[in-house]
Amino acid sequence: MNKEISYTIKLKKEERGVWRVDLEDRYGNTTTVYEQNVDEAMKFARFWCNETEERKLAKDSMNNAIADMIVMDRIAGITTSTSDSLD
Repeated sequence: MNKEISYTIKLKKEERGVWRVDLEDRYGNTTTVYEQNVDEAMKFARFWCNETEERKLAKDSMNNAIADMIVMDRIAGITTSTSDSLD
């Protein structure tokens, strides 16, 4: 099975003389950075795109941990219908 690979990379020269880099990966993660030149902008874009799968794994791990904390809070009686947990 072939995974679809797609990224959105937007480069824009700002008035201050720096390059704005807007990036979005296939999972909807976004970032914006400012670099001094096009070479540095593309270097960051390549690095960020190469880290897509690691970022997805880290985000999934964090989401699972939060879900587990919510369950534990409910079991401990910390949550109510009008207040959040201590996460």
